[in-house]
Amino acid sequence: MAGLYLALVLIGWLNIYAAVYDEAHHHIVDLSQKYGKQMIFIIAALLLALGILIIDPKFFSQFAWFIYGFFLFMLVIVIFSGREVAGSKGWFGFGGFGIQPAEFAKMATVLALARFLGSLDVSIIRTRNLAVAVAIILVPALIVLLQHDTGSAIVFLALVIVLYRAGLTGFIPLAFIVLPLLGILALLLPKLVLLGILFAVAAGFYFYSNRRFRTTTTILLIFLASAGFVFSVDYAVNHILEPHQRNRIHVLLGQDVDLKGAGYNVNQSLIAIGSGGLTGKGFLQGTQTKYNFVPEQSTDFIFCTIGEEWGFVGSAVVVVLYLILFVRLILAAERQRSRFSRFYGYGVASILFFHFAINIGMTLGMVPVIGIPLPFVSYGGSSLWAFTILLFIFIRQDSYRYELV
Repeated sequence: MAGLYLALVLIGWLNIYAAVYDEAHHHIVDLSQKYGKQMIFIIAALLLALGILIIDPKFFSQFAWFIYGFFLFMLVIVIFSGREVAGSKGWFGFGGFGIQPAEFAKMATVLALARFLGSLDVSIIRTRNLAVAVAIILVPALIVLLQHDTGSAIVFLALVIVLYRAGLTGFIPLAFIVLPLLGILALLLPKLVLLGILFAVAAGFYFYSNRRFRTTTTILLIFLASAGFVFSVDYAVNHILEPHQRNRIHVLLGQDVDLKGAGYNVNQSLIAIGSGGLTGKGFLQGTQTKYNFVPEQSTDFIFCTIGEEWGFVGSAVVVVLYLILFVRLILAAERQRSRFSRFYGYGVASILFFHFAINIGMTLGMVPVIGIPLPFVSYGGSSLWAFTILLFIFIRQDSYRYELV
């Protein structure tokens, strides 16, 4: 896991260098440029990793609630005293650098959730336990939402995977898949047509069910809830989402073609990735990224640089490195004797996988642009440090898996 981490960090640094390359500042360690600053971030991240590896592994479970409470406090404070970046007031400014508490709050939430689930001797299916676990996830998500950072807020919902591993019925994780699909259909189809489809599905389930009162009631409630959700989608899109987020959804669904506005980022991203072909244009030879056609090319759209300069082969290598890391995390989590370590491992995998899938999905035009970084690769100190802490806490837990119970 540490080797995969180092490989991805190195790939990220080289691609940040390529994305914002300046011939007048060609040294990769030039501190006046983003690639020079990223070197400082990487050195600091490695020091954080080494520090975590010498801390008693029991520290993280014993102080999980304190860490969680501290970062909740930071999330609230930044709303009132932070500075605004890209429409989100979620940054503490320190000279030319900024710290985003929301990135570290993800790590703190994973710690708190693992601590709570690890302390249970019964299944999480019980209502009270489920309510507490959901509250642990939603409280920081809602505070981040108040900062107008919808992307980071949505990331917290990935922790439903941890609840599923803890014994939650598969119905709720399934709902996280079905509801987005239903929301898309609600924007594309007439409401009466979609209601007719839902009614037909409900009637089919009723026909093939045992038709007992409880089963019938459940089917009816699900149908009514689905119908209510369909009619609430328009309100949420038009009154809750920011205008730029609403425009991105319309562009993604093909309801609006705005190649110079909301669809510009994705269109340029697709051009950059497609122009890379099979093996890419070569290191520092990318024209789309070099001439700033792709916005945020060193942060949210860093994968464009990989696609253009390394081509399909290089992109596939990066994707495979991530997939190996995810598999390794899950296997390591399953072998933990400590329930805290096991659930924490699943939390790490959930957060990293969500960032990976959504970030690359954004660059390929498969999901709306919500502005979240690619783990270990995108430019930025807060995200790199938070992901480093998140991963190396689990590496530390895994190194003591026989002693921790």
